[in-house]
Amino acid sequence: MNVVPTEIPDVLILEPKVFGDSRGFFFESYNEQVFQDKTGLRLRFVQDNYSRSAKNVLRGMHYQIQQTQGKLVRVTVGTIFDVALDLRKSSRTFGMWVSCELSAENKRQLWVPPGFAHGFVVVSDSAEVLYKTTDYYAPQHERSILWNDPDLAIAWPLEGEPILSAKDQAGTPFCEAEVFA
Repeated sequence: MNVVPTEIPDVLILEPKVFGDSRGFFFESYNEQVFQDKTGLRLRFVQDNYSRSAKNVLRGMHYQIQQTQGKLVRVTVGTIFDVALDLRKSSRTFGMWVSCELSAENKRQLWVPPGFAHGFVVVSDSAEVLYKTTDYYAPQHERSILWNDPDLAIAWPLEGEPILSAKDQAGTPFCEAEVFA
């Protein structure tokens, strides 16, 4: 596995070693020991999530204010523009975001640490997204930051208006959001 740093040092892009031939390909999507050795992170993943979305569906920016979740995100079908937003007030990168294209083709994964909001938009006809979390889903602690907040200026690669859930349409502006110490 190759670890690619981002502009926010705690957010990492992981590129697996892919073995391919005329039959197809094989790679380890997750190996705890390799992950620990390459990232220095000792984590316990407790939940796997799976979503399928159509083109222009935008999910985000989500986080849990308690039972904070780290997420290891990958795509098995299609392509997404994936975003991590630092909500740790004590961090020098507070309020900054980074993005990465994740696709079935590039097989990359994005590590989004606890203390970050996460979101993505589907840029292919559809996409299937799998992600591991370090804590369980707790709807009572879930928060959503407004996806198009002008203070954040996330450069979503949209074709027209995004398809949003009611929760994401009613997201909180960043300046009013609950954040981490």
